[in-house]
Amino acid sequence: MSNHPNNRKESAFLQKLKQIRVNRAVYLCAIVVLLSLSVVLAITAIANRAKKDPPLDTPTDTTVESPSDTQQPSTDTDSEPTYNNAIPELALPVSGTLSKKHSVDTQVFSPTMNDYRVHLGIDIATEEAAPVCAVAEGTVAQIWEDPMMGWCVAISHTGDCVTVYKNLAKQLGEGITVGAEVAAGQLLGSVGDTALLEIAEEPHLHMEMTVKGLQVDPLEYFSKSVLSTLTEDSIYESELGK
Repeated sequence: MSNHPNNRKESAFLQKLKQIRVNRAVYLCAIVVLLSLSVVLAITAIANRAKKDPPLDTPTDTTVESPSDTQQPSTDTDSEPTYNNAIPELALPVSGTLSKKHSVDTQVFSPTMNDYRVHLGIDIATEEAAPVCAVAEGTVAQIWEDPMMGWCVAISHTGDCVTVYKNLAKQLGEGITVGAEVAAGQLLGSVGDTALLEIAEEPHLHMEMTVKGLQVDPLEYFSKSVLSTLTEDSIYESELGK
């Protein structure tokens, strides 16, 4: 009989089972759709980012251009001070005769000490009290009394050059003080007899010269025309040839 209770129960059970299967299928389809949408959205986002971001190997220009009104370093040298580093042209400090040359390799005879020794300057024989003048413009760097070379004056010049005048009389020229500016040919003092190391020699000026702190031969810095006015002592030449 079709209306048997067991048949009705079985039919209800089958209907529930079918309903469960239908619901499960719907859920699965919904999940698949959602996953598909997620994948599509993710791919779209990646594609959009790829369009916006430059490739990794594409160099980016980070150069910042200077504005047109940027101040450039001045190349105008007219406003900068210039310095003359050349050794000046030298004039003779005193009129007379060259009695002893600069000698550091060959020893020369010293009448005062009665021996042979080097001579770090030049001696210009002249009259006692003969005027001694600056060989070039410069500044009085030092004034002192040396126990062996008497009264001395040092003048600094351009080119890191210093001329030194020794065996001077104690009385110096007017205005000759340390720090004073002197002109070429300005009176420094006069020839004296204060150099005990050369007291036995005739009256003379002992002159020395340094360049960059090194002793040099002053004769190498006088022009030929200046040297032509300086005669040499024949006695000195004969003594040097011994």
